[in-house]
Amino acid sequence: MSDAWQVDVLVQGYPGKSKEQGGLGWSTIALARGHGRRVLLDTGRVGVRKTLFDRLGAFGVTQAEVTDVLLTHLHYDHAENWQCFPNALIHAPGAELDYALQQPIGAPLWPDFALRALAESSRLRRIAEGPTGLPGIGCFEAPGHSPHHLVFVLEGSPATIFSADVAKNRAELATARADMSMDPAVHARSIARLLAEWRARPGAVLLAGHDLPMVLDADGRPQAQGTQRNAIDAWLGATLEDVTHFKLIGGIGH
Repeated sequence: MSDAWQVDVLVQGYPGKSKEQGGLGWSTIALARGHGRRVLLDTGRVGVRKTLFDRLGAFGVTQAEVTDVLLTHLHYDHAENWQCFPNALIHAPGAELDYALQQPIGAPLWPDFALRALAESSRLRRIAEGPTGLPGIGCFEAPGHSPHHLVFVLEGSPATIFSADVAKNRAELATARADMSMDPAVHARSIARLLAEWRARPGAVLLAGHDLPMVLDADGRPQAQGTQRNAIDAWLGATLEDVTHFKLIGGIGH
């Protein structure tokens, strides 16, 4: 493998919530390859496992061959599946893990069953702003969505910024406001820092937590790359053959 990080999106994030089932939790998961390592960036929620494993397989990578997992933050839709990679070191924000473990069992967003196991794992590597211990990958803290959210910066041509839920989608990047925030003022400063780091790396690709990959255009505005694949097949009729397909690409009234 090359010494330059090659980053591919395994599972696309999606910027949506449901009326009855709460947050969809459809978050971006990516694979970084380089320096002799195979690194998973976030792991998604339990429901995405089959898709995630199939996509890894399409790149010729098995679960056992993942060498490292980098977790931006510890909400359920980003951290539930860390145990599925038995030989990987798990790099996670240590201060956030301490905070999460202080929350009561059943607290929304925090997958207590997975985080208790993570805290006890010999494979845990607690990280904070600065070097991650992996060559060519640094991180900075960007709180607001969660108390110690990390953004990973992978050097390459182009660089990749894996920002997860600092600004989950284009709307949050454009407005510097988030619909889920522990502290809006702190969160706004984190989004400003994210944008500054992005602009300082011409051509860098930003992978937000719930949107398509983005680059900055000539005017410094985020532009989505690729097309949204997320869709829903629903069985609303009387037979299994009666399938309704919902394309989740916009255009429907509010």
